[in-house]
Amino acid sequence: MFARDIGIDLGTANVLIHVKGKGIVLNQPTVVAMDRNTGKVLEVGEDAQRMVGRTPENIEATRPLKDGIIADFDATEAMLKYFIQKINVRSFLSRPRMLICCPTNITKVEQQAIKQAAEKAGGKKVFLEEEPKVAAIGAGMEIYEPYGNMIVDIGGGTTDIAVLSMGEIVTASSIKIAGNRLDQEILQYIKKEYQLLIGERTAENIKINVGTVFPATRTEVVDIRGRDRITGLPRTISVSSEEIEKALREPVQVIVQTARKVLERTPPELSADIIERGVTLTGGGALLHGVDQLLFEELKVPVMIADSPMDCVAAGTGMILENMDKRSKIVL
Repeated sequence: MFARDIGIDLGTANVLIHVKGKGIVLNQPTVVAMDRNTGKVLEVGEDAQRMVGRTPENIEATRPLKDGIIADFDATEAMLKYFIQKINVRSFLSRPRMLICCPTNITKVEQQAIKQAAEKAGGKKVFLEEEPKVAAIGAGMEIYEPYGNMIVDIGGGTTDIAVLSMGEIVTASSIKIAGNRLDQEILQYIKKEYQLLIGERTAENIKINVGTVFPATRTEVVDIRGRDRITGLPRTISVSSEEIEKALREPVQVIVQTARKVLERTPPELSADIIERGVTLTGGGALLHGVDQLLFEELKVPVMIADSPMDCVAAGTGMILENMDKRSKIVL
């Protein structure tokens, strides 16, 4: 039996793995828990995420990727090795080929770091492809036709925005403002306005449960618990959707302005196509309440959220894997 080709969406927040012929077989948080004293990996993925903010001093639960690139090489290698063993795609005769997605603006050194981590984790040959292109394929966009297609992929560490035509990226931009940055903005807002310290998971839950980026479209309230900065004691407060819209306004406007700049650099004929075909949103950030309405209001073009936006990159790797041997060009 030969090893199966696998596609990896190596995200800052989550790792998704697509196995050729099987589909998406793994979706786990990009978190590794390690013993500070020995360097030993204790838990990976969901088990490690449950430990975030709850570990003793000698154990550290961290995200080994930051802003779409590897921040901790050893932890990334250990994480990939664990996930590949978990899905059981290796055989005695061969190792799997891997297709991994990366942001559009990472350096050659950063690309090489991703390839080396994947090879050490068990990859026979590692290919890299630009994330917005793969996400567009996974979203079902007809990027190989001579028409303009625009995608906004809001992930955990980066937002990748691109216009594609004839199977290639015509113009693109990648910024380090995405889901994790929005969580930090909420965390800082609660700290400043209420003198209350909360964790990243609480901030993310606020974003999901009451958050919005389009004014006056969501009017919900949630109770949250944290530690009072002054007394040091636990305290409960209520936070509204209106407050979260205010907290997220500045970073979300950076995403909007970046999308506008990409459109401004797009050739006129392709711009006309985008007015007709619209913009497709992918990534976990596409699920943020009101983001489609905000982009429509600011860009004046139709905006649609892809089906299963969080799975688009992984699904796109699967489609590319099905035609791996036919590919004429691979970004290395």
